Amino acid sequence: MSGSDGVDTAAAAVARGRAAYARRAWREAYAALLAADSVAELEPEDLQLLATSAALTGRDAEFLDLLERLYQLHLSAGRSLRAARCGVWLVLRAFSLGQAARAGGWLSRVRRLIETEAGGCAEEGYLLVPTVHRLLASGDGLGASETAARAVEIGERFGDVDLAALGRNLQGWALLRQERLDAGLELIDESMLAATSGELSPIVTGLVYCTSISSCHEVYALGRVREWTAVLGSWCDAQPELVTFSGVCLAHRAEVLQLHGDWSGALEQARRVAERFAPGRDPEGSANAAYQTAEIQRLRGELELAEATYQRVAVLGREPQPGLALLRLRQGKREQAASGLRTALAGSSSPLQRARFLPALVEVLLELGDTPSAAAACAELEATALRYATEALTAFASATRARVELAQGEARSALARLRPAFGIWQRSSAPYLAARTRLLLAEACAALGDEEGARFELMAARAIFQELGAAPDVAHVDALCVPSEACAASNARPSGLTPRELEVLRVLAAGKTNRAIARELGLSEKTIDRHVSNIFTKIAVSSRAAATAYAYQHGLL
Repeated sequence: MSGSDGVDTAAAAVARGRAAYARRAWREAYAALLAADSVAELEPEDLQLLATSAALTGRDAEFLDLLERLYQLHLSAGRSLRAARCGVWLVLRAFSLGQAARAGGWLSRVRRLIETEAGGCAEEGYLLVPTVHRLLASGDGLGASETAARAVEIGERFGDVDLAALGRNLQGWALLRQERLDAGLELIDESMLAATSGELSPIVTGLVYCTSISSCHEVYALGRVREWTAVLGSWCDAQPELVTFSGVCLAHRAEVLQLHGDWSGALEQARRVAERFAPGRDPEGSANAAYQTAEIQRLRGELELAEATYQRVAVLGREPQPGLALLRLRQGKREQAASGLRTALAGSSSPLQRARFLPALVEVLLELGDTPSAAAACAELEATALRYATEALTAFASATRARVELAQGEARSALARLRPAFGIWQRSSAPYLAARTRLLLAEACAALGDEEGARFELMAARAIFQELGAAPDVAHVDALCVPSEACAASNARPSGLTPRELEVLRVLAAGKTNRAIARELGLSEKTIDRHVSNIFTKIAVSSRAAATAYAYQHGLL
């Protein structure tokens, strides 16, 4: 091949690479520009396109190598600020990959390079980004918000829209950590507008999307999580060759779909993460997707599959609680469930992190018959919900307190809490959580003597569970109803027996001891003792034989 032929070939490859880059066909752009570079060294502008394409197709090592090469080219040509910009991205990417030494070395180099820049430069603001992350990780929300605000100011002063949006996004996150939800969400929304309008570079757009969704998820701002996940999904779908950011995107999609009742869709998104990312690539996205898979398997009653998937979640580095504890509860391993949740709580200092585990802990403790400890855990959850005041946290806290009150015989108070909680889940289009709340409503209605209200709530809950494929919950509702009807028609429970008390009465009438009943229903013997005492009081009998006769007389067997 002649020299001119080689140049022509390189020029054609560069043209293809530029065109592919403009179409956001990142893999095609990377291949074409790399081919061109192998024939004749690319110009800095095209080398930058190659580096960005490498980053967006998940080629981290190549991205860093190309940035180092580009840094040297700019430095040799006397373009110190352009060299510093390459160094900035070397710092940010190495930092995000956990390469602390490499990031620190480049940080020092870039700082020296920009020290002599009269009047400052935008690169100073980018170097504040790792500091913001470090302050957030250490719990210094105030320091993080002040540092991010400086980055915003620098970005605006030098007209750098990427820096201003990134800084504003991080400042919003830091304000959320300070429990300033309105101010923090306002800044996050503003940064998202810059991302959705196409004002930002591809890498910064992805960073803003992911940080926005993660921070909103952290404070249970589920409406925004749903909205921004849909936007991120559309952005990723428009770039089918995008690898970076897509793992987290798919995992968030899976979670949102699960919340809204599309369990098959959620599993499909989680499967795509597993197919796209090899072990070690995007561990956060892979772990989150695996957790959503395990949750759906548990809810469907596929307990062996769920157990294996929760184990994989732990291997990938994510806490498998509270789902694993709820699986153990389903298996009748109550002490193991409680132990796992207590361990998870011991390793969590943030109130919002702890709030993830507390509803499950209360449920487990009540099954163990430890109502005082359950009430204490519930009080902590309520305090967190009061501090952050998002609808989802409020609903979780209200339903959890109602669960405790039902155990304490305070059905009227429980009912007053459950109606608003149900309304929140219904407005949020969260059918499973709404159905679970209806089960508690049925128990409260029954305890108050409203048998028709209890029947309606059970019928509605069962229909949702059936539609979702939540087989264990369907079976649980059926066990609470008159067997021949299975909640389809008449399900009245005489004498105000709660669903759980009716379940205990049926097993008692089969001639089993309290210990055997506890083992069969996966409850503590102390809890069964309490239920039996309540049953005797409500149906006005004083012996197990009389209770058995009552069950026969009322067609409960």
